[in-house]
Amino acid sequence: MSEAHSPQSTVEINTMKAVVAPRYGTGAALRTEVVGRPAPGPGEVLVRVRAASVCQGDVHLLTGTPYLLRLGFGLRRPKDPIIGHDLAGEVAAVGSEVTEFRSGDAVFGSVNAGAFAEYVCVQEQRLAHAPTGLSLEEAAALPDSGMTALQGLRDVGGLRAGQRVLVNGASGGVGSAAVQLAKALGADVTAVCSTRHIGVMRALGADDVIDYTATDFTATGHRYDVLLDLVGNRSIRDCRRILAPNGVFVSSAGAPGGNWLGPIVWMSKVLLATLFSAPKLAILLMRPRRADLEYLSGLAADGRLRPLIERRYPLDRADEAVQHVLDGHAQGKTVLVV
Repeated sequence: MSEAHSPQSTVEINTMKAVVAPRYGTGAALRTEVVGRPAPGPGEVLVRVRAASVCQGDVHLLTGTPYLLRLGFGLRRPKDPIIGHDLAGEVAAVGSEVTEFRSGDAVFGSVNAGAFAEYVCVQEQRLAHAPTGLSLEEAAALPDSGMTALQGLRDVGGLRAGQRVLVNGASGGVGSAAVQLAKALGADVTAVCSTRHIGVMRALGADDVIDYTATDFTATGHRYDVLLDLVGNRSIRDCRRILAPNGVFVSSAGAPGGNWLGPIVWMSKVLLATLFSAPKLAILLMRPRRADLEYLSGLAADGRLRPLIERRYPLDRADEAVQHVLDGHAQGKTVLVV
């Protein structure tokens, strides 16, 4: 019998390849190792991962910054060494209490950690059936970015058809999803990005594009009903100045603030400013929800949402993929093909 058709050994069945971070650091800290394959609990689904995307949360868990995160995720090294949040693949097995999925289903969703591996266990409520019309690589690029953009625009910003929205940081994973989602919600969209991303923003449907290297978006004289800020590179006063009378400033928690406290500094400024501001100022903290995954899946199936993928890497080059995102200025999403 040839090796290609020989049955799997017990070792092969019980193990898998995974990207492991034995210590905090940059992409160079990552290693591809053979580890034990997980088994699903009662409410969990074991997914055979086909693709996983890199998000900012993965960067924070790898670098251990802001340092305050280490109180919950491990003081000296990551508590869960297998990083990765977003994934897509096929159901390999289900726990006893799972009702929505069966073996072989194509799914996508998110976990707190562990997606950069051949298999991962996911809570049932954090999965949805993969969108028709998208590859699993594209589906893997949707969860974190798509849900963050959706909740920021629709739930926190209250964006409605006919309103004007500005997306600051439009070329990233969340921003590129936000441009498309805002158009799907019927809004007039202004995207803020650098020169090299202008063409892509227009292709995604942006009605207007502001090149921040040439124009200050807070000094154009235009007013917006929703300002989705994914960068935190302008003062709250500047951002508040371009809001319509009933406008909403939605701030991502990914804004800078130093290695110790990180976004907590920026969030505190926003919350303090709400005490002295007529326009609404709000903090965006994404919460994974199956209903939102299903909503995104529907838009993707209708052709109104397609993840922007800049680069693809095999699993054993995860160090390069994560470092690319860590270096900044990535366009759209970076995906690992497992």
